[in-house]
Amino acid sequence: MRFIHIYILMLTFAPYFVKGQNQYVRVKAKSGDGIYVLLGRYGLDRSQCNIDRFCELNKLTLKSYLITDKTYLLPIEKYVYDGNSIESSLNRQDSYLAKQVERYNRSMCSFKLKPEDHRVGSKELWCPHHLLACNNSNREEFVPNDRSFEIFGNKYAEVPLEDKSLAGAVYYIVSGHGGPDPGAMATESGKRICEDEYAYDISLRLGRELLRHGAIVHFITRDEDGIRDNELLNCDSDEVVKGELTIPINQSERLKQRSDIINELYRKYKNNGIEYQRTIEIHIDSRKSNQRVDLFFYHFPNSSMGKSLAELLYKTVKSKYAIYRKNGEYDGSVTARDLHVLREAIPTTVFIEVANIQNAQDRKRIVLPQNRQFLAEWLAEGLLKDY
Repeated sequence: MRFIHIYILMLTFAPYFVKGQNQYVRVKAKSGDGIYVLLGRYGLDRSQCNIDRFCELNKLTLKSYLITDKTYLLPIEKYVYDGNSIESSLNRQDSYLAKQVERYNRSMCSFKLKPEDHRVGSKELWCPHHLLACNNSNREEFVPNDRSFEIFGNKYAEVPLEDKSLAGAVYYIVSGHGGPDPGAMATESGKRICEDEYAYDISLRLGRELLRHGAIVHFITRDEDGIRDNELLNCDSDEVVKGELTIPINQSERLKQRSDIINELYRKYKNNGIEYQRTIEIHIDSRKSNQRVDLFFYHFPNSSMGKSLAELLYKTVKSKYAIYRKNGEYDGSVTARDLHVLREAIPTTVFIEVANIQNAQDRKRIVLPQNRQFLAEWLAEGLLKDY
């Protein structure tokens, strides 16, 4: 009987061990799951590196269908946390890698995809395959050397490098609307104001903050106005997108144009070894004039990393409101939405609404240039924490 029991145990645990006795996370496919959906649920980067490893582990091809309730091995290696550090547990002296792994495990626990924190119980530590095997580049080589950026205008063009804490990070910043579409409009001090102008100014300020820490920043929507310290920004329709392309009148074409630009750049950086890429889209909301809102953060329903980033930005902004708002109240939210950029842009993406342009009090958040700067700094602080 003893030999029978041993044989059964070997059959039970055999699927864990592949090539050198590595252990991998096992999950059951849900109805409607494909390879991309399953990997996305577990916050795995959509790189070919992860896809190839998933197919190799499960003896599949890219054209293979997943079977509902069948167990598959994910390209997530399982380690035992040694109680000292993630670096020693992985036997990798790499603080950047350790931070990425810690963030990944934290997000998996928060979404209840991982049973428990790596510091308790079985001390199981998850490490995505792409973090170990697909990124061998020197991050600091990607820090922009030229510190002058015309897009910010003469006053703000020079951007000193404060530190390299975002070296190797790429951000795609999309300000909503533009060109033939001014977005929501309202009247302030007898003058018409437009959503796209204020979203663009906040976007520029955010990008400038990220550049100060060594990031690579791409502004997808572009204008010649630069950062403006005026309260009332003139409405115009001369915006273009990166590459000096005209913005289409048709909304579907306009949205596709932007996601296509992001995805092309994403693949270029991916091929050069950059893993961490994020898209931030900024809008101004429009509701009834008597309704006040705080910042809304939207993420794609199937993106655990998108939700994690949205929640981190939400908490960062909320902590600032507790300091700077007299009553300390904050009524923002984090919501899953199937918006085009969230669905079609490959990088982890967050869509942000920063105020109700129709509400006189809310408008102060965008009309006052110092408030636009505060918003940019707070969002940058959240992105720094995420990295």
